[in-house]
Amino acid sequence: MPDVFFNGPAGRIEGRYTKAIDPKAPVALVLHPHPMYGGTMNNKVVYNTYKVLADNGFTVLRINFRGVGRSQGQFDNGVGEMTDAATALDWLQLNNPASTINVIAGFSFGAWIAMQLIMRRPEINNFIAISPPVNKYDFSFLSPCPISGFIIQGDSDSIVSEEEVLELAHKLSKQKHISVGYKIINGGDHFFRTKLDEFTQSINDYVQTKLLNKQVITQQKDMIGSESIEIILTPKVQPKVFLD
Repeated sequence: MPDVFFNGPAGRIEGRYTKAIDPKAPVALVLHPHPMYGGTMNNKVVYNTYKVLADNGFTVLRINFRGVGRSQGQFDNGVGEMTDAATALDWLQLNNPASTINVIAGFSFGAWIAMQLIMRRPEINNFIAISPPVNKYDFSFLSPCPISGFIIQGDSDSIVSEEEVLELAHKLSKQKHISVGYKIINGGDHFFRTKLDEFTQSINDYVQTKLLNKQVITQQKDMIGSESIEIILTPKVQPKVFLD
C-alpha cells in the first residue's frame, strides 16, 4: 500500500495505492468525507472500503483532496475537489490501461463528489455511495443516473437523513437499464462506529455479487413503496475490519 503523489490542478495530490497482480484487474477510486470536518483518506469507512476492494482483486486508489494531509491547495467547496477526483481517475487509468471496469466509491461529501463525476466520465461503470448527504447538497443532477451502483446508509445517522437517502434510492431505482442496490445498516450512525463489521460485510457482498459476479446463495428484496431495490447476499467470507 505505497504512498503515491501526482500533479493536480492545485498542486501535488497525495494518495495510497494498491495495484493488483492482474493487469486487467478492475480499478476503483475511493473518496473521503468533508475536509473541513476532519475528512481524510485515512477515515475508517474510507479505509475499510478501500481494503475490501483490494482484497477482492481490485487495483485501488484513495486520495486526500486539496489541502488535506500532504495534498497541496485549499478547500474549494466541491468544485476543485471534483477536479482532484477527475485527475486521480486519469492517473489510475493511465497506470492501468488494460482495465475495463472502473468503479468509484465515496463516503458522505466524497459520495457527492463521486456522483457528480459519474455524470462527466462515461467510462465509470459502477458506483458505491456511502451515506450520501442528500440533505446537505443537491443530487438532482442524477436525472437520469447513467450507471448501476450501491447505496449504503445507517438508520441512526444524525447528519444525513435516512428517509431522504431512501427517497434518492427510490428515485434511482425507477430508472430503466440500471440496478441500484440499497442497504440500511440498523443502528448505524454516520460513521458506522459500532457497525463497521456489518458495513464492511455489506460492501464485500456487493463487490462479490454485482461487480465480480460470484455465486449467489440467497436473495432478498428491500421494498420501497411499490418498487423494489435488490439486495443480494453472498457466501459469508468475512472481511477484516480495521478500526484504527
